[in-house]
Amino acid sequence: MFLENNRNKKLICDGALLLDNIDAGSIDCVFFDPQYRQIMDKMNYGNEGERQSLRSLLPQMSTDTIIQFNNKISNALKPSGYLFFWVDKFILAEGIQTSLVNSSNLNIVDMITWDKCLLGMGYRSRRRSEYLLVYQKLPKTTKNWTDRGIPDIWEEKILHPRSRSLHPHRKPIGLISRLIKSTVTDGGYVLDPCAGSFIVKEACDIGGANFIGCDISCDYGNELPIF
Repeated sequence: MFLENNRNKKLICDGALLLDNIDAGSIDCVFFDPQYRQIMDKMNYGNEGERQSLRSLLPQMSTDTIIQFNNKISNALKPSGYLFFWVDKFILAEGIQTSLVNSSNLNIVDMITWDKCLLGMGYRSRRRSEYLLVYQKLPKTTKNWTDRGIPDIWEEKILHPRSRSLHPHRKPIGLISRLIKSTVTDGGYVLDPCAGSFIVKEACDIGGANFIGCDISCDYGNELPIF
C-alpha cells in the first residue's frame, strides 16, 4: 500500500525514513548517489572549493550513514535485485566502497565507467569519469539482466550546472534508462533514496517503470508532496 500511495511522486523526506517504510523484498533496483564527505575533504584545496561551491552545499553523508543506507537498501531489494552505486575516482582508488557495503547482503557483479566528455579538476590527471558499481543481492544470476549490449564505458555528456536551477550532481539519463529497462520487470519498482534532480524518476517515466524516491531538499523540484 505504501508503494502504491507514493509511487511516481517527488517526495521530500530523509531517504532513511523512506527506506524504513518500504516492505522487504519489494524493489527491483536501486540507484544510490550519496554525497561523500571524503570527497569534499579531499577537494578542499586551491580554488576547487570555489569551483565546486554548489556541490559543497549538498548535505554530506558520513561513512556510517552510507553503510546504514546500504543495509536498508539490501533489505528493500527483491532476491537478485540490483543496487547501482555511484562513486568517483577517489572513493574507488582508496577502496572505500568495500567498507560501505560489506555488512549488507550485496555482492559486486559489474562496473560501468561514465565518460562525461568534460574535463574536471585534479592534481595530475583531470577527472572526466565517474563510476557506477553494480551490486546484486543474493542469489547472483544473470537471468534478470536482459540487455547484454550495454558497454562498460558509457559516453554521455550533460550540461554543467551554472545555477541553482540545475542540480550539481546530475547523472546520465540515457544510461539510467537503459539499466532500468534491462533489470525491471513490468510494473516493477525503482528506488532512489537520494534523488537530487529526480533524474531517475525521469528515466522511469520514459521506460514505464514505477518510481519511488525522495530527497531531503526541495531546491530542485516543484510542488513536491511530503509524506
